[in-house]
Amino acid sequence: MADFRGRSVYRRRPHREGGLPPGRLGQHPTISRRGSRPPLSTLASHKWPAVSHALFDTRDESEILRLAMNHVSAIGPYRAEAGYLRVHGHMVPSPQVGPGHASAVDRTVRELTGRDVPVTVPGRSRGRALALQGPGGLHGYLVVTSRSRPTEAQHFLLATLVRLTAAALSVAVAHRRQREDALELHRLRRERAAFQQRLISLVVEAGYQRVVHEALAEVGASGGGEEAITSALHELTGFSVLVEDRFGRLRSWTGPGRPDPYPEPDPARHEEMLQEVARRGGPVRIKDRLISVIRPRGEVLGVLALVDPRDDADEYALFALEHAATSLAMEMSHLRHLAEVELRLHRELVDDLLGGTDEASAYARSEAFGHDLHRIQYVVVVQWRSQLSDDAFARTVGRVASAVGMPSLVTRRSDHVVLVAEGRPHEHALYEALARETGTIDGTIGVSARCDTPDGIPGRYQEALRALEVRRRSRRRYGTTFFDDLGLYRILGPGNEYQELEAFVREWLGELVDYDGRHRTTLVDTLSRYFDCGGNYAETAESLTIHRSTLRYRLQRIREISGHDLTNVEDRLNLQVATRVWKIMLGGPG
Repeated sequence: MADFRGRSVYRRRPHREGGLPPGRLGQHPTISRRGSRPPLSTLASHKWPAVSHALFDTRDESEILRLAMNHVSAIGPYRAEAGYLRVHGHMVPSPQVGPGHASAVDRTVRELTGRDVPVTVPGRSRGRALALQGPGGLHGYLVVTSRSRPTEAQHFLLATLVRLTAAALSVAVAHRRQREDALELHRLRRERAAFQQRLISLVVEAGYQRVVHEALAEVGASGGGEEAITSALHELTGFSVLVEDRFGRLRSWTGPGRPDPYPEPDPARHEEMLQEVARRGGPVRIKDRLISVIRPRGEVLGVLALVDPRDDADEYALFALEHAATSLAMEMSHLRHLAEVELRLHRELVDDLLGGTDEASAYARSEAFGHDLHRIQYVVVVQWRSQLSDDAFARTVGRVASAVGMPSLVTRRSDHVVLVAEGRPHEHALYEALARETGTIDGTIGVSARCDTPDGIPGRYQEALRALEVRRRSRRRYGTTFFDDLGLYRILGPGNEYQELEAFVREWLGELVDYDGRHRTTLVDTLSRYFDCGGNYAETAESLTIHRSTLRYRLQRIREISGHDLTNVEDRLNLQVATRVWKIMLGGPG
């Protein structure tokens, strides 16, 4: 093969015209085998150290290739037509490749495997692809053409530039790989540290979860109930713990900072809060509390909350809160189921007692519930205007009765709840406790006379109903009334004949009732209010919201129409009894 001047540079092979010598530059036979060296030009010898420094000072492979291509024309009649770098196993052309002949050169170079070969460059002659083969392997190609035949010295300089470029690329590639390896090692170390931290967190989390599970499982196994669960949650988290019922009233508080008195809930806002927490699921922060709904089988029984005013709760506290809410939901659901079963059995027994049953059976069944029928019993009837007389209200009445020291058997009717209680109830304790529990005062309670044996309970039930009815129809309709305190009203009950009562009322009030019916007046009611107020003109007028002169006129009309004298003691007594019977037993007006 011939050099750019066409002279043979191989002693054992014939030369070919046109092109650079074959083989790798720097391994030219004349140079490597004979050790001879053509003389260098003064200019090339002067610039060569700067070129070498420039190539080895940069670590960017594209920049090395660009510098090499820029210096090709300075060492002889050469022209750098294209440069290629090996990237991920593929030859990628340098941006300096001319657009007119890029595709032709690309196809040739992409098929090379590390050899120097002639290439055809459109519009050029003596083209050759020189492999940039260094210690690190093949790094790319330099495509060079010659305007004329180069001298041996020029050819040597080109070979030297190719060797230096390949060596510089080897250094850059090694540096890049070292940097990539360092980055990869750093990444792996970061991943390992993150993995180790995550592993530690998982171990800590698993340990904490195990502690939570064990603590709550121990509470459940011991049957500690609601207080034990909240105490365990307080110990696990360090936060104060509270439980509210479905309506926002405090059931229990564990830890410091309990408000005294506990604020009364706003029903509308509390319902809105429950819906918000239920919709979002899991613990929800509302002001200074983390709240979780106690909701077994979809039914809201209340809320469990951590008091966290400084927002210090972490994921471990949330985990403990969620699991405590689950345990509490199971506990409250279980207690509710037991209460429902107990209430049903109580109802069956009380229903039998109210209807009359065998004493031996009644004693045996009551003992099974821990209720002593051998003691003196009282029948208590509870009616609350704002509450339905359903199982929930019956459970509430039974629980409150136990809380005020009134052990009872409980049942319910359509509009009231019935208790068979041991011992005489306190005069106001049950009413006041139920008023606090329900949040309303519109309740009426009737209490029977004492009952010494179970067979007297049906009659005592009627007495309790009578006491309830008298209280409900009185001016102060809310509160507790004992049958023993009814006085005259004790004889005005369902056990008497209503025909006789009606005849009595007709005898003493008939004219007034007829007059009120014809003229749409309220003389009978005026007379009843007058007696209720003890004959006090001012109080009677105020209760009727009329003037005292109007009251005097009405009383005068009553004397004229009825023919009875209100100053006569006997007439006054009979008229007062008649108005009571008319109002309480016969339903009043109409």
